[in-house]
Amino acid sequence: MKRKISEHKIKSIEPGSIAQELELEPGDVLLTVNGEPVEDIFDYHYLINEEYLELVVRKADGEEWELEIEKEYEDDLGITFENSLMDEYRSCRNKCIFCFIDQMPKGMRDTLYFKDDDSRLSFLQGNYVTLTNMSDHDIDRIIRYHLEPINISFQTMNPKLRCRMLNNRFAGDVFPKIDRLFEAGIEMNGQIVLCKGINDGEELERSIRELGKYIPHLKSVSVVPVGLTKFREGLYPLEPFTKEDAQRVLKQIERWQDYFWTKYGTHLVHAGDEWYILAEQDMPEAESYDGYLQLENGVGMVRLLQEEVQEYLDGLKGDDGERRLSIATGQLAYPYIKQLIGKVQEKYPNLMAYVYEIRNDFFGERITVAGLITGQDLKAQLAGKELGECLLLPCNMLRSGENVFLDDVTVEELEKTLQIPIRIVESSGQSFVENVIRQYK
Repeated sequence: MKRKISEHKIKSIEPGSIAQELELEPGDVLLTVNGEPVEDIFDYHYLINEEYLELVVRKADGEEWELEIEKEYEDDLGITFENSLMDEYRSCRNKCIFCFIDQMPKGMRDTLYFKDDDSRLSFLQGNYVTLTNMSDHDIDRIIRYHLEPINISFQTMNPKLRCRMLNNRFAGDVFPKIDRLFEAGIEMNGQIVLCKGINDGEELERSIRELGKYIPHLKSVSVVPVGLTKFREGLYPLEPFTKEDAQRVLKQIERWQDYFWTKYGTHLVHAGDEWYILAEQDMPEAESYDGYLQLENGVGMVRLLQEEVQEYLDGLKGDDGERRLSIATGQLAYPYIKQLIGKVQEKYPNLMAYVYEIRNDFFGERITVAGLITGQDLKAQLAGKELGECLLLPCNMLRSGENVFLDDVTVEELEKTLQIPIRIVESSGQSFVENVIRQYK
């Protein structure tokens, strides 16, 4: 069957780029590259990697330009398209028993309810995908273009249980696809959202054991506890993990880490930071995280921040200047932020920092991560508190690329309510220290 020729409208052109030299403009439409139709972002990035290109572009007046380009291999053209995927987004076909979106209240912005399960976002943004809506054609292209890493939500290696957990009768059919990716040498990362009494215990044992066969192309697997909000009426009955549960999970994971390290030189499987906090155990040393491959899943974030803060502080002389500020974070990070402030105060003794632990009243107290704190909870719990000269908030409280919290409260609105300037702190230890020791007046 002949492939349909897709048309891709240009949104912007990077100044000084090849595209600008070619006099391409926003509104122009890319038709083909080297005579090939461009299905989506996969095709585009693969096709433009060549040193010699022929583009067909339709200008706003309908005239078609045929352009010849000579460039360095892998040089970008400097084009941004109106649709970042250059195709429609693929929504999730599953009805997972642990889905966080199903646990959100009504009345939030529509985009928050969209369930993406698009493999292309795995490469572009690091999203985890179930592979249930990937065709053989999709797998063929990943292998052909050698796109990696691909981040896969395994959940379990038991096909029948995977069907039940994802509420999709085809969810257990993905393992031949994973085998193909492995055989082609495609780098993968994995995720297991652990649900009490469902895929833990012996099922987790089976999953870790069977995932080991994908070494060395499977680089890491995170095991994270299911997030349970207070909006679970009518949903699958899931129970929260206890301290004793967390201790058992960590013992199980650490036993497998020792095995994989001895046999393969990798720890492979990693526990999310929440497990250590729930179990009241110290975070592992930096070496055990194999290069922090699962930070977006909350694996090693605390340890990396501690390491980066200490390293940056070691290069500073400190001073006696007075500073007064406040920091708000989630319950999970709170004790660690307090410890880090203590480290900073060793070199800046006149620093006064008020660290506030924000309870998640919006989603429920079982949600303890800073990334799900809403503007309205910040307003309510910081009102009337001593905030110093500036309030620091972590960047993960905001939606990516936006100045707004999950509940549509803006940073400016929060500043106005609390009558305090707010600074957003990036995730690095350097950013943390620089914002804490900055003079705000």
